[in-house]
Amino acid sequence: MPGKTPDKEPVENGGYRGGNDMKDKPKPKSKKNAKEGEDEMTVVVPPSKKQNSAPPPDVEDGDVAMDVDNADDGEAKVDPVVQTLSDVKSNFALLDRAVVLFDARFTLRALRSISSIRKRLTPDILAQAISEAYPASTPSDALPRQFLSALGRPDVQLGRQPGPEMEIDSEPKAGKNGAKKEVKDIIPEIDVFFGILTQVLFHDNKMWQQGLEFSRFLVDRIQSFNRRTLDSLSAKVYFYYSLFAEQLAPLPPSPQSPIVSIRPVLLAALRTAVLRKDVDTQASVIVLLLRNYLLTSHISQADLLVQHSQFPENAANNQVARYLYYLGRTRAIQLRYTEAHEHLTAATRKAPSSACALGFSQTATKLLLVVELLMGDIPDRATFRQPTFEAALHPYFLLVQAVRVGNLEDFETIIAEHVDTFRRDGTYTLILRLRQNVIKTGIRMMSLSYSRISLRDICIRLHLGSEESAEYIVAKAIRDGVIEATLDRERGFMKSKEIGDVYATREPGEAFHDRINACLALHDESVKAMRFPMNQHRLELKSAQEAREREREMAKEIQDGDLDEDDLGGEFEGM
Repeated sequence: MPGKTPDKEPVENGGYRGGNDMKDKPKPKSKKNAKEGEDEMTVVVPPSKKQNSAPPPDVEDGDVAMDVDNADDGEAKVDPVVQTLSDVKSNFALLDRAVVLFDARFTLRALRSISSIRKRLTPDILAQAISEAYPASTPSDALPRQFLSALGRPDVQLGRQPGPEMEIDSEPKAGKNGAKKEVKDIIPEIDVFFGILTQVLFHDNKMWQQGLEFSRFLVDRIQSFNRRTLDSLSAKVYFYYSLFAEQLAPLPPSPQSPIVSIRPVLLAALRTAVLRKDVDTQASVIVLLLRNYLLTSHISQADLLVQHSQFPENAANNQVARYLYYLGRTRAIQLRYTEAHEHLTAATRKAPSSACALGFSQTATKLLLVVELLMGDIPDRATFRQPTFEAALHPYFLLVQAVRVGNLEDFETIIAEHVDTFRRDGTYTLILRLRQNVIKTGIRMMSLSYSRISLRDICIRLHLGSEESAEYIVAKAIRDGVIEATLDRERGFMKSKEIGDVYATREPGEAFHDRINACLALHDESVKAMRFPMNQHRLELKSAQEAREREREMAKEIQDGDLDEDDLGGEFEGM
């Protein structure tokens, strides 16, 4: 009956109202509310699972909760093999877009994904990815067959093997005329990408000989193409090619090292890259050649390479940092410390700030500290307090303390204790040159402390062998401008001159000028590094031309009388 309150009926139909509601005093309801209650009673019956507060009597609470948890766990778990295959295949679309749009940024995105893929990559996963990427009709002497042979999986069949759940999707679809669609050809960029993954796999497994042989085959394959979309991939191939050669015995600096045998290949690649204006390969190969020459101590050849080649201005920032580091090392060995300091300072500034590039930053900073000491400067103490550099630069911190004080005995003791570290860092030969700088620093400290000091006292304080050697060192320091003093050979003492005001000289202005030049150079490089959309200026010209044509048409219609100013809605007043 619509006039009665349906309080009891919904309770009997599945507990729509709770027990607490039954205890409350019922409020008088209108006929409209009673009618809505009947509608709700009709919807509730039969009660849904979400509305029922109590489970069915034949199902236990624990069983229901267990089934739900298992279902959630099954959905959350992802097979790492399937995930790795999916990550590898996702790069194919990027490479296709790089070829279609002629944009190298998509290729760089594919290369950056290798760092995450290589942690889960195995020969079986890579062989499966190759087999699914290439059709079964591939010839036996084709590139994917050779990839599988290099991986030690020659028995893997090419073509995606259909599973029971993919029987329908695996069949090639037919067109409107009933003919089957042709299988899409694999572009060379995907071939080279698989080759780079194979090189990475060999490198991570320390298979140096297999990696060098495979890299030679891949380099020959790349040289047969002339595609600008392969530039970034080719640079990565040459990088691993040189890396494999460095790891094989006899190790450098032996003249029989395999790195000597790959120089003709790298020089030929450099000539080809310059002719084709391949910026990525050109920058990468120049850096590899400089590293190659420095590993075998061929400093003159490295200098000739720098003189007769031009490093591309629009190269990647990482390659520029490496080039500046090797150039600074070359100049430091050639005793050109000012140029070496400029190059190494720029290399440390351009070094990536990510954790994976921390080793490069530490190596460049170590060499920069030694060059500053050779120039007669004392490095800033804040450099050694950085958390990422504190442990690595501790031997150099002790070295700087000995040079700053001018204590020759402590200097020789520190070298003897940390000789292995200095040899591993490649700075041992440069540090040995610091002996004269320690002596000059000691003499300069004495010239600042004493107005006149005997050569015998200098010999005792610096732990020199005789007074004649002290006299020679003091005379050389005066000639080089290290100290402002005079030497009295007859009486056997050194007399210091009064020190003038340094701000009255040109030194502060020159230092300020150098800082301004560094800031301006950084600004110019930042402007050059900015990216703009391709052909954006053409789109702006086209839109402007269309706007002018519309204005001409509107003006013509006004002149003809077809359109007046009222029809324009007030927007044509400016014309």
